[in-house]
Amino acid sequence: MTAVLQVKGLRTQFATDSGLVVAVDGVDLSVNEGEVLGLVGESGSGKTITALSLIRLVSAPGRIVGGRVMFDGKDLLTLTEREMVRLRGDRISMVFQQPKASLNPVRRIGAQIAELFEYHRGLSCRAAMVQAVDLLGRVGIPAPDRKALAYPHELSGGQAQRVMIAMALALKPRLLIADEPTTALDVTIQAQILELLLDLCRDTGTAMILVTHDLGVIAQTADRVAVMYAGRIVEERAVTDLFDDPCHPYTRALLASMPVQGDVRDRLGAIPGSVPPPGRMPLGCRFAPRCAERIRHAMTICDREEPVLYRVAGGLSRCWLAAPAVVRS
Repeated sequence: MTAVLQVKGLRTQFATDSGLVVAVDGVDLSVNEGEVLGLVGESGSGKTITALSLIRLVSAPGRIVGGRVMFDGKDLLTLTEREMVRLRGDRISMVFQQPKASLNPVRRIGAQIAELFEYHRGLSCRAAMVQAVDLLGRVGIPAPDRKALAYPHELSGGQAQRVMIAMALALKPRLLIADEPTTALDVTIQAQILELLLDLCRDTGTAMILVTHDLGVIAQTADRVAVMYAGRIVEERAVTDLFDDPCHPYTRALLASMPVQGDVRDRLGAIPGSVPPPGRMPLGCRFAPRCAERIRHAMTICDREEPVLYRVAGGLSRCWLAAPAVVRS
């Protein structure tokens, strides 16, 4: 399969009053043509900062300080801002979690979509508007010719997200990054939005990175999954392998906390504690203070040394339990 995006050692930090804080710490990722890669983890794990770093939208005081982001043979971290502006919305697009906050409140939605065709494809205003109306119809907006004249505040949450998807996929990008695209929507609308995203990506061959905390969404949509914790990838597997036989204790804990239809458990599982703040990482494994399996297996090395990503069946796991016995002794 052809890799659309390859990320190596991505590192993003923020300047704070107490010093430099690393929010994304040596992340490696790849996504292939037509593939859906799920990026999951609790709030504060670094998912959104990773997504924003990929297309260089991290705002000050944040700064990307290391790594490579290879897209179609070019390192995005070496391009000029002018080159990135040409790339965003054309060959790489992003769907944000708050669609109404991402739309210009004083411009009609048709004009906002048409602008993409004018800027990136050189179409006339009239021709671009025809394309915009057609797109609104394709994403399921009723009476698209009338809705094209609406302002963002006149749309429902589901309609606003459909508009964002129309804008993101208007120019048939090679890569789509969707950051919690269904967070603020009810369950029925969530399912419709996810199905729409998948259908449009399949039609265009677009690769997608789907950022979410919802493992149920991942189970329905992803081909591969990267689990993130405290700024690092801790497990990466094919979606079926991850759900059938999770390797990392954090992944197992996340799955145990997930409600399942027909579940007879009295209580859902809970992970004690919380994700450590970026500036105060524990020694050793970053998940060790919350890991019940470390205690069960008497793994003292977890408190002293941080594991690397080890090969496991169908992927990688950043855990001493996945390391050869001779390494962790």
